[in-house]
Amino acid sequence: MLDLGCGSGRVGEEVLEAGAAEYVGVDFSEPMLELARTRLARFGDRARLIEADFMAVPLDGTFDVVLALGVFDYLTDPARLVGKVSALCSGVMVASFPRWSLVKGPLRKLRYEVINNCPVFNYTERELRLMFGAAGFGKVDFLHRGRSGFVVRAVKA
Repeated sequence: MLDLGCGSGRVGEEVLEAGAAEYVGVDFSEPMLELARTRLARFGDRARLIEADFMAVPLDGTFDVVLALGVFDYLTDPARLVGKVSALCSGVMVASFPRWSLVKGPLRKLRYEVINNCPVFNYTERELRLMFGAAGFGKVDFLHRGRSGFVVRAVKA
């Protein structure tokens, strides 16, 4: 399993306890990776953590499952990331995507873009289907359609 934006390793702990053979977490935040190292130390070589921007890190082989939860909120070029994932994914990608909400949308825009100078992005079902299809994923399922976002499962063609 490959986990993009793995943070403190909470998901890694769950999947390794459930029997995953290998977990690779990529994050650019050293403090979060330090938390992940502590949390995942008991799994030894089954857990590998990489401090890097996913788009810049070379990874060998393929992964049965790729997770990207909370990653797409801030990407200016999401299709590029999905394309790289497609080259590394032999099975399924699960990712979360924000969508515009009349309640949360203006608050997120104020908090991130105006106050913190950090652009945030929103997605539609149509955009997501087109992006995953163009990257070589054959089936796109919406596991969750909430007021503030989607959880998508995309299966390699």
